[in-house]
Amino acid sequence: MTAKSRFRTSAFALANGMALMTITAPAAAQEIAPVVRIDAGQVEGKALPSGVNAFLGIPYAAPPVRDLRWRDPAAVQPFAATFHADRYAPQCPQPSRNAMANQYSGAEVTSEDCLYLNVWAKPGLTKAPVIVFIHGGAFFIGAGSMPIYGGETVAQRGAVFVNLNYRLGVLGFLAHPDLSQESPHQTSGNYGFLDQIAALRWVHDNIAQFGGDPDNVTIAGQSAGSMAVLALQASPLAAGLFQRAVGMSGAAMRSTGPFALRPLPQGEAEGLKFQQLVNADSLAEMRNLPVDRLTLPRVPGAPAIGAIQDGHVLTAPIETTFAEGKQNDVPLLLGFTRDEALGGFGAIDGLADYRERAAERFGERADLFLTLYPAQSDQEARMQARLADRDSTMVAPMFQWALAQGARGRAPVYSYMYAHPHSYAPDVTFSDLDPATAGAYHTSEVPFWLGTLDSFNQYRHTRAWTADDQALSTTMTEALIAFARNGNPAGAGLDFRSFDKTKPELLKLDTVSRQAPWPDSRKLAFFYDMPLAPIVVRNVQD
Repeated sequence: MTAKSRFRTSAFALANGMALMTITAPAAAQEIAPVVRIDAGQVEGKALPSGVNAFLGIPYAAPPVRDLRWRDPAAVQPFAATFHADRYAPQCPQPSRNAMANQYSGAEVTSEDCLYLNVWAKPGLTKAPVIVFIHGGAFFIGAGSMPIYGGETVAQRGAVFVNLNYRLGVLGFLAHPDLSQESPHQTSGNYGFLDQIAALRWVHDNIAQFGGDPDNVTIAGQSAGSMAVLALQASPLAAGLFQRAVGMSGAAMRSTGPFALRPLPQGEAEGLKFQQLVNADSLAEMRNLPVDRLTLPRVPGAPAIGAIQDGHVLTAPIETTFAEGKQNDVPLLLGFTRDEALGGFGAIDGLADYRERAAERFGERADLFLTLYPAQSDQEARMQARLADRDSTMVAPMFQWALAQGARGRAPVYSYMYAHPHSYAPDVTFSDLDPATAGAYHTSEVPFWLGTLDSFNQYRHTRAWTADDQALSTTMTEALIAFARNGNPAGAGLDFRSFDKTKPELLKLDTVSRQAPWPDSRKLAFFYDMPLAPIVVRNVQD
């Protein structure tokens, strides 16, 4: 959907919808649509029954189509008339989800014209803290329109909430030597990060019109969104655009291996492999391909298209930027979930399989690994494999992030482990999750931080939330807003403490939250020097 199409009102809607509203709704009961004026012109949102105003599908960059495919985001053209921001824009192109998946979000309309953001705010605010949330999805799925990422609850409690779409997959992260040659900064790839930076510039320039403080912006993200938060903290292009950062289960520090960022030459080589895959003779031909031809197969040996250390968004390896104290030095809240496990071993048949895979994966270091993660039975082997997967892909990178910020940064770090399983409806089943064994799975913390528990019952009843669930969510949302307001999440019944590398502790978030030690640093150190490997994500829940 283009920006222009959002101005049109169909004859069908006039004849059927509006006429029906006129007959059935007394004029006094009709909500007055909120209107604000931003840089591009006048925007009309909608007033929600909760008292929050929602402005959905506002363009923050020009549609990245045709010649703008694989270029830096371009400026939005001024609106010719009032822009009606009363519905979500399409998702960026991505695979559709199974209707029986845990986080099914309804019909998924996609378009390459997808660079839009959403704003929720209570009327009458001034200088309110702003939270900009970056969705997860391994950089190939996800959208701001997914109900789990909604901002109504956060806005009800006094913050301005923004989320956004950004280019994904090949459209968002293709590096290619011809793209680098035509670029004014002689690099390519990381277009998704450039989209996020463009959205933050839009927030800086326009959020005051919604009651937000452009000088008090918190960026937050989960999974790939958390990796994006780390990249933005390390990027000079994002300097001054945010004052706090929240990372939930995702970091790309070079020394942690599986999710590390490759340098530009390797990214360009993978881009050439993709060009061969689609059988295109030139960059111009690739720009003319239908978008459905640009899907990256998620199979071993496929081109590794993803975030890279490109020399522009990321001028140096992330750990180097932090080691030199050149990161955007802002208060940081980061953590992981107790039972998430991505990549690595995956499903283990039993003890013998565990030991064989350890030998294949770690070679001469296998004995050390089995000492750190010992198992004497099939059950212990499966448990230890899952624990090792969690530590290698999530805990070790998040710990490195905390250490890196603490080494040269002056701003404090607060950390957590989310350990509260969801409460499921009786006999509910999913295509991608077993409620009996899921525990505190990857992404399970997001609805608690954002107050979006009800999103799981929007399309079918999958959760039977309890009073304890609701209370924990309220407390976590208040802590997030407190952090956005003043850089400290403590309060609201949560005893957050500043990270201390000499005695690393975190806050274990559960029905009763308490301080607990980080996982054994000897285990985490084992994974720091693992060689780079293709990113293979299993059991993705984000």
